[in-house]
Amino acid sequence: MTDQYPPPYPPPGGPNHGYGYPPPNPYGPPPDNNMVWAILSTVLCCLPLGVVAIVKSSQVQSLWFQGHHAEAQKAATDARKWAMWSAITTGILLLLYVVFLVVMLVIVGVNANQLTP
Repeated sequence: MTDQYPPPYPPPGGPNHGYGYPPPNPYGPPPDNNMVWAILSTVLCCLPLGVVAIVKSSQVQSLWFQGHHAEAQKAATDARKWAMWSAITTGILLLLYVVFLVVMLVIVGVNANQLTP
């Protein structure tokens, strides 16, 4: 004879989870979104590249919790890359500016005797 009562409803959280917290994510915590570096590179370095870094770093959390783990990891890597290129670009521009100043001072120093009467 079969049971005369229907089977009990599954517990909240699904049939295998029971009460309490859901099971841990098998992928672990989300990757570092590098937001601090993106903001610092925007404020202190190159603005256009820093804005791209901020946009990429803001996508990391939402992609991770939507289940797009590879895309979230790529967005975190891209945010770091854009922030790094922003800092490198600023360093190169500062170095070129210093070289320009040195060349101009040398030119003025060489021609200083011609400028004075």
